[in-house]
Amino acid sequence: MTAQEPAGQRWRDTAARPDTVLIDGFHALKHTLRFGGQVHQVLTTDRSALAALAEGLAADVAAPVLAAAVEVPAAVLRELVPRPHPTGVAALAVRPDPARTLARLRETPRRAPVVLLDNPRNLGNIGAVVRLAAGFGATGVVTTGDVDPWHPNVVRAGAGLHYATAVARLDLPDLPPGPLYALDPEGADIRSVVFPDDALLVFGSERHGVSAALRERATRLVAIPMQPQVSSFNLATSVGMGLFHWMAHTTSPVVPAITPPR
Repeated sequence: MTAQEPAGQRWRDTAARPDTVLIDGFHALKHTLRFGGQVHQVLTTDRSALAALAEGLAADVAAPVLAAAVEVPAAVLRELVPRPHPTGVAALAVRPDPARTLARLRETPRRAPVVLLDNPRNLGNIGAVVRLAAGFGATGVVTTGDVDPWHPNVVRAGAGLHYATAVARLDLPDLPPGPLYALDPEGADIRSVVFPDDALLVFGSERHGVSAALRERATRLVAIPMQPQVSSFNLATSVGMGLFHWMAHTTSPVVPAITPPR
């Protein structure tokens, strides 16, 4: 048995657990560790290259990255991870406890909005929204519908920043408290509205928009001005504009919802 075979078997066993998340690429790994994620295993095709990345781009987490890393041939990584990241790094981490995530989303008073994606379909867009939420210091990202916001492709697109905010899929009765501001073409011009810090900012899919159920529950419908004959903004772009509009008017300090461990 080679040194790689135990690592590969351990990977398969761990990946089969329901609370395991694939962390694909160095940048996703650094964010996972930086924001308190628990990592089971790290594989790399080039330990020296990984050391250079860690020391050059994320010295704060270089030690735990290298302590956990096991070098394997590229063929082994391709067998374990169908589409390896160009950095040649992959890891398995623990998905945060759903009950704790829900408690964080429901905690009041809230200093920053929750982004609510109503039945999103594009995995890359969901990941981009998670990155925006983390960057703006939003409390979290909630999705409705049947797409798991912790899907490996979403986590990849989110660069591991799921651990910097609170991310969950919820049914409508379980949504966090707070006034709902739904982005809708028939709404009031966003420039005339100020989003409160405890708002839920609701964004529908590019094709179908916000569902009737959420429109009925909305405290207010809000529209982002757009040139005639343009069908829609990209979902992540709309979220970015909505969060920037909130940040431009809030008096709360903009801080991450989840503070990295010191």
